Amino acid sequence: MAEEGLRLRPPRNRVERRAIAWWTVQALLLVVPPLVVLLVLGALLPPARFWLLLGALVVLVLGAAYVVVMPQWRFRVHRWEVTEDAVYTAAGWLLQEWRIAPMSRIQTVDTARGPIQQVFGLSSVTVTTASAAGPLSIDGLDHRQAREIVEQLTATTQATPGDAT
Repeated sequence: MAEEGLRLRPPRNRVERRAIAWWTVQALLLVVPPLVVLLVLGALLPPARFWLLLGALVVLVLGAAYVVVMPQWRFRVHRWEVTEDAVYTAAGWLLQEWRIAPMSRIQTVDTARGPIQQVFGLSSVTVTTASAAGPLSIDGLDHRQAREIVEQLTATTQATPGDAT
């Protein structure tokens, strides 16, 4: 299929269900530290106690909503697909983005596993193109599946004519 025939469409594959737990832990690591700081300062500074505890309450309410809603929503939105012609991704939760990278435009394919991803057996695959929009990222993949995708993309891009620009 020629690049002109590629069209933006929803990718078919979901990320691993374990990505929900990974995103939940990330959200907790974002919300809990400021909450703890506000609570400790509220306990230690009586003149500012009301405002610090009010701030802690706001962080608690908004943070709890974020921790509960964001991972589930991201799981519903995040999709990926690799075909012989292109890589398709859909990502985001507040700002959602669909992207296509034709095989002839792919420059590099990378895998990353942060410490929390390793705990959940997950990996991220990043597909870099010459696009000003930046690389495509597929987060929340099973580690073995990510390795297979990288091997498939490497083989396909090497066999695809073009200079990836």
